[in-house]
Amino acid sequence: MNISFFENLHKEQLITDEQLSNIQTHEKNAVISLHWELTTILYLGIVLLTSGLGVLVFDNIDSIGHITILGFIGIGTIACFTYCFKHKQPFSFNKIASPNIWFDYILLLGCLLLLTFVGYIQYQYQIFGNRLGFAVFIPMLVLFFVAYSFDHLGVLSLAITGLAAWVGISITPMQLLKANDFDSPIIIRTAVILGIFLILIAHFTESKNLKAHFAFIYRNFGMHLFFIACLAGLFQKYADYNYDTNLDAHNYSVILYFFLFVLGAFYFSRYAIKSNSYYFMVFTVLYSYVALTNIFFRLISVDSFDIIFPAIFYFIISGIGLILLLIHLNKKFKKNDRLQ
Repeated sequence: MNISFFENLHKEQLITDEQLSNIQTHEKNAVISLHWELTTILYLGIVLLTSGLGVLVFDNIDSIGHITILGFIGIGTIACFTYCFKHKQPFSFNKIASPNIWFDYILLLGCLLLLTFVGYIQYQYQIFGNRLGFAVFIPMLVLFFVAYSFDHLGVLSLAITGLAAWVGISITPMQLLKANDFDSPIIIRTAVILGIFLILIAHFTESKNLKAHFAFIYRNFGMHLFFIACLAGLFQKYADYNYDTNLDAHNYSVILYFFLFVLGAFYFSRYAIKSNSYYFMVFTVLYSYVALTNIFFRLISVDSFDIIFPAIFYFIISGIGLILLLIHLNKKFKKNDRLQ
C-alpha cells in the first residue's frame, strides 16, 4: 500500500486524522503473504526431486537394472495420477480452484515422471524406433488432456513445449537434427508459424471463453517464439545461399522477416496498451531494440574498423534512450493501473 498517497490526501484534507491513523495502523499490522515464496520452494523441490532421481539412476544403472527403474518410475506416476483423479474437481471451461495445496504439485510431479518414463523407455528399448515424433506426440497429447482436465498452467506450459518439439521434429529432416543445424531456414519458418498459431489460440480461448485464463500462457509462448524466430531470420546468413549469385534472395528474406517483426511489434504494443500489460510492452521494446540494432549494423560496413567508434556511440546513446523509455512506460502503466 502506498502510504504517501494517503498522506497527501490528508494534507489536502480529503481524509480525516482518524482515517489516516487507521490506514497507517492497518499497513503496520498487515499480514505478509508468503504464497509466491512457498510456491517457488515447492516447485523447486519437485524439480530437484526429479533431477536427483535422474542422477541416482544414472550413477547406479548397472546395479539397479532397467526394469526396476522403470517399475519405480511407473509406480510413482500411477500413484500421482491416482491421487489427482481421486481429488479432481468437476470439469469446467472456467477457472477451477485446486482442492488442496498439494494437488498442483503432485500433478506436476506425475507429469514429469511420465515424461521421464516415456523418454527412458524410448532411449533404452527404442519402442518407437526412429519415429521420434511419436515419442513426443503421445506425451504431448496426454499433457494437453491433463492441463485442461485439471486446469493446470504449469502442465499446459509443458504441453506447449512438447508441441514445439514435436513440430520441430516432424518438419525437420533428420540430417538437420543430427547435425544440430538449428540455424536452418526450415526451423526458423516453422517457429514463426507456430508462434502465430499460439497467438491465434490465445485469441480463440479468450473470445470463446474456453479456459480464458490459459490465454496468457499461449500468448506468452507465441510472443517469444515469434520474435526470436524473426530475429534468427534477421541475423541468419543462410548456408544454402551463395552470396555472390543469390544476394537478392537473401536481402528479400531479411526484408520479409523484418516486415513480419514490425507487424508483430505493432500487434503486441497495441495489446499491451489495451490490456495495460507492462510485461508484454517491455519484451516488445527489448526485442525491437535488438532488431533495430541489427538493421543499424547492416547499414554500415561491418568489415571496416571505422565502425568501432560509431558502434560505441550507438550503444551508449541507444542504451540510455532504452532505459529512459522503459522508465517512462513503467510510470505510464502504473498510472493507468491506479486509475482502473
